[in-house]
Amino acid sequence: MTLRIYNTLTRTKEDFVPLDAGNVRMYVCGPTVYDFAHIGNARPAIVFDVLFRLLRHLYGPEHVTYVRNITDVDDKINARALRDYPGVPLNDAIRRVTETTYEQYQKDVTALGCLPPTQQPRATEHIQGMIDMIRALIGRGHAYEASGEVLFDVGSMPDYGRLSQRKLEDQQAGARIAVEAHKKNPADFVLWKQSSPEEPGWDSPWGRGRPGWHIECSVMSKAHLGEVFDIHGGGLDLIFPHHENEIAQSRCAHGTTVMANYWMHNGFLQVEGQKMSKSLGNFTTIADVLRDWPGGVARFNMLRTHYRQPIDWTVKGIETSAAILEDFWRAASSSTVSPKPSKLVEQGLLDDLNTSEVVAELHAIRKQISMNGEGPRAIELAENLEFLGISLSSFGEWLKAQNRSVLSQTGKIEDLVNARLAARKAKNWAESDRIRDELLAMGIQIKDVKDPATGELKTDWEVRR
Repeated sequence: MTLRIYNTLTRTKEDFVPLDAGNVRMYVCGPTVYDFAHIGNARPAIVFDVLFRLLRHLYGPEHVTYVRNITDVDDKINARALRDYPGVPLNDAIRRVTETTYEQYQKDVTALGCLPPTQQPRATEHIQGMIDMIRALIGRGHAYEASGEVLFDVGSMPDYGRLSQRKLEDQQAGARIAVEAHKKNPADFVLWKQSSPEEPGWDSPWGRGRPGWHIECSVMSKAHLGEVFDIHGGGLDLIFPHHENEIAQSRCAHGTTVMANYWMHNGFLQVEGQKMSKSLGNFTTIADVLRDWPGGVARFNMLRTHYRQPIDWTVKGIETSAAILEDFWRAASSSTVSPKPSKLVEQGLLDDLNTSEVVAELHAIRKQISMNGEGPRAIELAENLEFLGISLSSFGEWLKAQNRSVLSQTGKIEDLVNARLAARKAKNWAESDRIRDELLAMGIQIKDVKDPATGELKTDWEVRR
């Protein structure tokens, strides 16, 4: 079978044909490191890591180049630096912010089972490249200086808006805010802006300043992958304006008809049915999740939903994922295995990374495994999970550690079980339920049974995570 990818550019599922099978090239927008990465940032990291693994499987590890950038030039970073490190020179404060958040991000995605990309360029390493591209855009008549800024002239590109399917005239007609007087068009966007003495900046032909957001990815992708490459990925929220503007800059600077041949976008993530927001109190970082669960559980929870579909991140969902993995762990081979997809798992991945179909196939394999011993299907289950970036051995170690922690409280557990039993005998149902919930929170599953000899009610318990 051939890998088929849903291409946002054409809104169709297409056969993947690389420009060069000897060097398959993919670029994915990484985080802006002004704060610890949230669980929404985990989704593209996991989705495109699965694709990276699949491409390596199809073309060979040495024939795939995966670039995921780090944005370390941003006004949010500046604001965080001023807030967290008052009195420290701004450039030093920015470095402290970005180094801390960058290192945390690397720890987070490693814990989630993601392979390191081939390259992880940082925006601050490519300032000269940005200046050069902006100069080229001005020279080709696609950018202009105005009021201390350099702006991209969207009117100079006849098919601007193709990716997002937004017509330029509709954007003009629907503008609800006053257009800055220095702009030729309301949709014109900043390539370079001036920096005040208190802001980070670099010398340029247009004065001391800093780049706009969009130009960064155009330059970093070109530097590491060339003017045209195979796949560009990111979240659905990046289609407009970020990816649209990347395409405009890159095509107009290089005189090409495309920037990337295939554009892939993962769906939105919400938390407990709501958009994630600090104001709602549901802002969840990857580090928050990893304090309670191993990375393999978080990764599996993501993969249960097709990457293009929205996902609702819930406590119940991740508990279900943990329970499924525990069942897989008990049934799969305990010996060391190599990552290897079975035929049906591979077919699911080749169909636009249909991981929900893959998970269904894993359940089918699990049903065929005899609990009496490790057979070929038990090995197959472990190999498939390893290929997906989920280590059952690591999960097993976490599970054993959790069980040891719970069992260290055996005395407290027994006291609670006896207290609940007494409450039930006294028909104090509210207290009985309260104690049951407390035990569940500790990872203890209880079951009320009758003593076969005396007929007396008693309670059995076991550790369940």
